[in-house]
Amino acid sequence: MEDSESFQQSELKVKLPNRSFQELLYANSDRIIHHIERETGLEIGGRDSHLTLKGTPQEIEEGRIIINNLGSLYGEKNSIAEKDVSLIISKVKNDLTYNVEDFKKKQIPIGTNGKVISPKSAGQASYYDAIKQNDMVFAIGPAGTGKTYLAMAFALNYLMAENISRIILTRPVVEAGESLGYLPGDLEQKVNPYFRPLYDAIYDMIPYIVFKKYVERGAIEVAPLAYMRGRTLHDSFIILDEAQNTTRGQMLMFLTRIGFNSKTIVTGDVTQSDLPKGRESGLHSAVKVLKHVNGISFIQLGPADVVRHPLVERIIRAFEDHDRKKG
Repeated sequence: MEDSESFQQSELKVKLPNRSFQELLYANSDRIIHHIERETGLEIGGRDSHLTLKGTPQEIEEGRIIINNLGSLYGEKNSIAEKDVSLIISKVKNDLTYNVEDFKKKQIPIGTNGKVISPKSAGQASYYDAIKQNDMVFAIGPAGTGKTYLAMAFALNYLMAENISRIILTRPVVEAGESLGYLPGDLEQKVNPYFRPLYDAIYDMIPYIVFKKYVERGAIEVAPLAYMRGRTLHDSFIILDEAQNTTRGQMLMFLTRIGFNSKTIVTGDVTQSDLPKGRESGLHSAVKVLKHVNGISFIQLGPADVVRHPLVERIIRAFEDHDRKKG
């Protein structure tokens, strides 16, 4: 008599959309196919325009949706990177309704012939819509959910389309024992380490030489939050990053800088404040005070929106589960 596990084994043939996608899947000794097998537990056999999936009904359904999503993504980009495969596998394993087709129309072109950035999760799609529809958006969530990356994509899109005249990037500088004034170098050298995540996002979208030209002519400005005091920021796309490290006073000061024809994006993670113990975060305060103010949108991102290595999502979920069990 067959055991229950072998009884559940099923088989399904999946048709591949075109010859070039077939060649991609079979390339490098079936690298992508073996990746799917490792993550799903399936046995996958390939021949010409079909793949045969063998496994439990759950495994087969996951595999079918993964392959369909990869086919849709390939049809859009004509290439698939290793990170794309890992991301789609991770998303489908957590949500069988995941479909890259849902995000295709939500595109952020960087210049005329540059990259095109799109949301990669339902939460990011809501974030995209919020930025389109509001002049002030708060994006709150853990690392890797695309808070800063999508904001930067929109900022560059607006600048290159000449919808605004400058991008302003700012962060609170939470110092660890040393004042900026006593650190060596000019202002740029002093604050560079604090702004490295913002620079990383920019360099992923435009060449360094293009970024430097924008900085030299004042179209992109990078400065600590303290340098925003006393200014009114018209015709600008303003990003406040790591907002959980602002005080209530700093947050109020920043939010009242916004001028005409400007957009403001505030990003942060309320669970990761580096402020002294007992001091309320300006981000936490803003969530409480401004949640019903018309024209301001709050987007909450979570583990399902993580677009880094799949381990990042698992780590975040593990910590959340641990915290819930502790009460």
